[in-house]
Amino acid sequence: MDTSNVSIAVLGGGSFGTVIANIAASNGNKVSLWVRDSEQALRINSESTNTTYHPELKLSENINASDNLDSVVKNASIIFIATPSSIFETIVIRIKPLIAKNTKIISCTKGIKNDPFKTMSDLIGEHICFDNSNSVGVLSGPNLAKEIAEKKVSGTVIASKDKELIEETKEILSSDTFKIYSSSDIYGVELAGALKNIYAIICGIADSLGVGENAIGLILTRSMAEMSRFAVAKGANPITFLGLAGMGDLVATCTSKLSRNFQLGISLGNGLKLSQAKETVGQVAEGVRTLDVVRSESKRLNINMPLMDSLYEIIYNGLNPSVLIDDLVNNSNEIDVEFVNKDIK
Repeated sequence: MDTSNVSIAVLGGGSFGTVIANIAASNGNKVSLWVRDSEQALRINSESTNTTYHPELKLSENINASDNLDSVVKNASIIFIATPSSIFETIVIRIKPLIAKNTKIISCTKGIKNDPFKTMSDLIGEHICFDNSNSVGVLSGPNLAKEIAEKKVSGTVIASKDKELIEETKEILSSDTFKIYSSSDIYGVELAGALKNIYAIICGIADSLGVGENAIGLILTRSMAEMSRFAVAKGANPITFLGLAGMGDLVATCTSKLSRNFQLGISLGNGLKLSQAKETVGQVAEGVRTLDVVRSESKRLNINMPLMDSLYEIIYNGLNPSVLIDDLVNNSNEIDVEFVNKDIK
């Protein structure tokens, strides 16, 4: 597919938005990058660097940064939204009157909205309808932005019901070091990306406690069980969680010190309060926000998620982080892989 005439907008000049914009621009595409700070936009355009997030990365000259959201999205035929989940809906509402009916919209944000429970693709579908002529996609995977910026081999998943959107995304973002896989399970890919941030915090706490690698392996597999149990209750395919967006992202985020949520967990395990831990991490760690939303929904649907419940007690009720391991060992659920036999409850 020829994407030479595609106008690309990336909304969000944070860690991931910057590297996505740079890959697309390095492939010869003209990319408009929306940032909230006019001074940041000026520095990106004049110095070809985003010193706030990737001072080491020389950005393509095909990127034009701006704090004017209207001008960035006005003529875009494909839009990647990579903002924090806290402002995602606001951005979607703002761009609705500015985009054409055939504009493709891809969420790169790993978060969930509460009251009621909605994913980022739900928000796109709710606010940008245009008689269903706007295609929606979700981009998610083990995408630690610093490694992508350093051109270390990475992969991601583009999920959509629109095959043209999938092929166009592959054409725009594929490189020698960035591999794009496809899926039709939008909800599964999206939930996997959001849920794993909770368990990255848990693994960070466990790592700070010095529990050992066997215990980390146990936590990872029980995390996957909880994630897939929740996702299936919400209509996703459990097989999605065996792939790059599920297990791949979970392992990377739960074991890497480049992961903001893992770093947050380490700080909590070392005795810092939540506010102190957030300050130590510096950037947005979506896992805390997702924890509130998913715990509320799991209680409403009566889904058993003991690891998540332990994390909630540690963060909000001041329990000692060691309770995490105690609850893990003492939990009565002894089923290993829950979806091997559909009759197992």
